[in-house]
Amino acid sequence: MNICMFTNTFLPHVGGVARSVAFFAQDLCGLGHKVLVVAPTFHEDADFGGEHYEVLRLPAIQNFNGSDFSLRIPIPFIIKQKIDRFSPDVIHSHHPYLLGDAAIRAARTRNLPLVFTHHTLYEQYTHYVPLDSKTLRHFVIELSTEYANLCVKVVAPSLSVARLLHKRGVEKPIEEIPTGVDVQFFDKGQGERIRQTYGIPQDALVIGHVGRLAPEKNLTYLAEAVALFLESYRDAFFVVAGSGPSESNIKRIFANKSLSDQLRMLGTVTGQDLAHVYQAMDLFVFSSKSETQGMVLTEAMAAGTPVIALDASGAREVVEDGRNGRLLSETASPQSFAQAIREFSEDATQAKEWQKEALKTANRFSRERSVQRLVGLYQSILGYGADHRNHELVTFDTLTRRLRAEWELISEKTKAATKLIKEGNKRLVLLE
Repeated sequence: MNICMFTNTFLPHVGGVARSVAFFAQDLCGLGHKVLVVAPTFHEDADFGGEHYEVLRLPAIQNFNGSDFSLRIPIPFIIKQKIDRFSPDVIHSHHPYLLGDAAIRAARTRNLPLVFTHHTLYEQYTHYVPLDSKTLRHFVIELSTEYANLCVKVVAPSLSVARLLHKRGVEKPIEEIPTGVDVQFFDKGQGERIRQTYGIPQDALVIGHVGRLAPEKNLTYLAEAVALFLESYRDAFFVVAGSGPSESNIKRIFANKSLSDQLRMLGTVTGQDLAHVYQAMDLFVFSSKSETQGMVLTEAMAAGTPVIALDASGAREVVEDGRNGRLLSETASPQSFAQAIREFSEDATQAKEWQKEALKTANRFSRERSVQRLVGLYQSILGYGADHRNHELVTFDTLTRRLRAEWELISEKTKAATKLIKEGNKRLVLLE
């Protein structure tokens, strides 16, 4: 099969969606399929391309509105020639906006099946957009729902997200397919390298976190909880790998408690060093409530590192409370989170059992299993809407499909806006 993927974020950008697209592209090629990834540029000097798959980079505005995202500049017809040469069998969209619109156009004008992976709880990211409001958050929910209903099938990275999409009104078939983890890669990390590099004793307790350091990750809460624990355990360390706008806030929290000597901020970590970082940890901590899939949780467990997390989407599918870590209430206080860390640190026997179970959990989320499930989904929709009409009608049909695609894009956004207005009017009537 030839699969064309559209994504608003891609390597070398560091983030779950970018890595998910890259992993699936690589693994699909490993099974003999061909993949073309259509994505914005990420820094002018970045020339990243897959070893086996193709990447079409589109002009984009870097660091949009203070974020670490690239905003694609809409230049009409720039991708048409490339996609025509690639001759895809399936179009796979990874976002409902921006290049998500281009994915719909590519699918409709070629009469191809369109798949959409709902990677993100978009309402958690509206703070990156001017005029953020509750109304805007409702709008992006409705917009992503309407987009999903324009596709043949929808991929949910976790069961929690699949249930949420059904609840929000997605009517198209939804399949749960998590992004897989390379168990062998993370199992072979050498944690002692990281400890030596950053001046951490080999026998010290290391609490760790990996990910983008952004407000939607609930990192103020996490930093406060870990700091509470470290106040009583002055020989332990908090290791954070990642970068983003919340980095200064984490440093401030630790400085205010005179704990800066126990904090190690590693910045962005990639490649083999990422496996070393996970292996350097004794415990991985996670407090985000905005995830659709906790990729970093499965990576940590592939390194044999137990996890303490809040009971939220993405985490509850990976962490089994009392088995491979702790899954605390979504409303747990920082004090309760700190207490869970304390209990882990004081029970070596339980910690070893959690490590064994963490490895078992990671194997259930292997990349081999995930890509086979995605291939099965593609195969189930091949030929959907195939055009068998006479040759002389092809040109007219192409024009008709292009117009239909534009109409669907307008309708998608109009429906979302209309529903929001109706709900607003209902609230006004109730207030009257």
